[in-house]
Amino acid sequence: MSGPAGKVAIEGPVILGREAPFTLGRLSVDPARRCVIVDGGAEQTIEPRVMQVLVALSRARGGTVTRDEIMRDCWPGMVVGEDSLSRAISRLRRLVDASDGSVELQTVPRVGYRLLEHRTTRGGSAPAAKPSIIVLPFANISEDPEQEYFSDGTTEDIITDLTKVSAVSVVARNTSFALKGAHIEIPEIVARLGVSHVLEGAVRKVGDRLRITARLVDGAAGDQIWAERWDRDLTDIFAVQDEISRAVVSALKLKFQPEDMPAAVRRGTYSHKAYDLYLMAREFVVTGNAGDPRREEAIIRLCRQATQIDPSYARAWALLALAQTSLSVNRAKGVETGLAAAERASRLDPKLGSPHAVRAEVLYEAGDREGALDEIDRALKLEGDAYEVAYVAGRIYGSERRFSEAALHWMKAAEINSNDFAAAGMAIHLLASAGDGAGARRAAEMCLERAERVVAQDRANGHAMSFGATALVFLGQIERTRQWIDRALLVDPDNFLMRYNFACALATSPDDNDLVIDLLDSVMRSNEGASFAKWAATDTSLDPVRGDPRVKTLLGEGTGALPPE
Repeated sequence: MSGPAGKVAIEGPVILGREAPFTLGRLSVDPARRCVIVDGGAEQTIEPRVMQVLVALSRARGGTVTRDEIMRDCWPGMVVGEDSLSRAISRLRRLVDASDGSVELQTVPRVGYRLLEHRTTRGGSAPAAKPSIIVLPFANISEDPEQEYFSDGTTEDIITDLTKVSAVSVVARNTSFALKGAHIEIPEIVARLGVSHVLEGAVRKVGDRLRITARLVDGAAGDQIWAERWDRDLTDIFAVQDEISRAVVSALKLKFQPEDMPAAVRRGTYSHKAYDLYLMAREFVVTGNAGDPRREEAIIRLCRQATQIDPSYARAWALLALAQTSLSVNRAKGVETGLAAAERASRLDPKLGSPHAVRAEVLYEAGDREGALDEIDRALKLEGDAYEVAYVAGRIYGSERRFSEAALHWMKAAEINSNDFAAAGMAIHLLASAGDGAGARRAAEMCLERAERVVAQDRANGHAMSFGATALVFLGQIERTRQWIDRALLVDPDNFLMRYNFACALATSPDDNDLVIDLLDSVMRSNEGASFAKWAATDTSLDPVRGDPRVKTLLGEGTGALPPE
């Protein structure tokens, strides 16, 4: 399956046997056969690692791919030195040099690499590089800081619109949002990512009124080449997003192609009220207090209202399904599983991956591992860059003890959503188990920074404190971990997911074994004990204490736990 300009559209680990052929400038590439044909000439067979790097860079569509991302996508779970990557890049440069200028491999200093495909003039002469752009997260300048979900949603839609324009390369959403709040000057961003242009802006939403400002900056000269301000009713939000995308394309002296137009104007709903409710519900997914059923209940209420306003809003149905499934798995007493809402979402939009992720969770909970793995595979093929799909894939592959794949998907989820602390926290022990100590430390630092940010706004958020504790233990800050645990047990005592996470966090600390047992005992005696037992049966975080007879008793036979593979 190919995307725009012949680029591979499949995401996830680079498995050559599963990659479809594609073209890149004057190169015809067949990953499965490890061969390249340059401008109709003879086949060249290249080494597997060189081909894996070529596929990984081609997926980015001109965007920068970091060294860490190459290591993660090309050689998950393997210990590969920088010299191996350097040799692969060197061989790839020789291949690219033979493309007669149609492809260019650029090094982004201290970051990574990017592969640019050039357009040639009608006479076949001087190649012209595509303009490349990063859309920085639009600032929320509303008086209410909780309106940030709306400014983030606006940014995401503009990124999506511009990505559909084949004449421009757009930096991926996860790279863009990684810069949120970083206060980095535009020249540094340009130097780091190698982009030609930067789009930045701000959103002010007050009641039913909306003000959006945006400006486009030439990366090389540092000059502002376009700026605009919109003062509109909230009902005009979709029109403003489209106007921004069209203005950027016009300023870059590009044209919308006919095939670009439908994707640029489609939002999934024509109701600004349903859209606002959906964005609000999605924010609860990440920053809400998981383990407290009120989080899922709030998401369900918001999505139900959105679907009442617009019954054809597939993404709202899909998010409703995810919340219902989460509630049924963790509080399984007469709660809808989410299958009906998932089916409705799939009928409305067969390209959505998250309904398949819902089915995967329900099947896995019921003990149908093969069925669950088939469904999550479908979800990843349909929508591998969706946060919800990556998150569920991490859960299922983690339960299967497929450490490298699970860590890959957890970190993918963390990169897609810059507010998420849980996915990064889940990746810590999996990366460590796969032998990637440096990656585990990066995940721990990411998790802690995000958890601290959430706790600063909501001091009763036990979910954030539990993952913060996981990161603190890995980083060696045991005393601070105990302080977080003591506080969390006082302010959120009935959050059993939090208690379970604390037990997992302390499992590597021999001095805290008694507390680990007490925490696990309270969890297993709760109404959700059976569900936790299933997860605990394969949870690598608990491996250090599995030999304790008390743990064996707590997680013993009769729990219905799925056996580790």
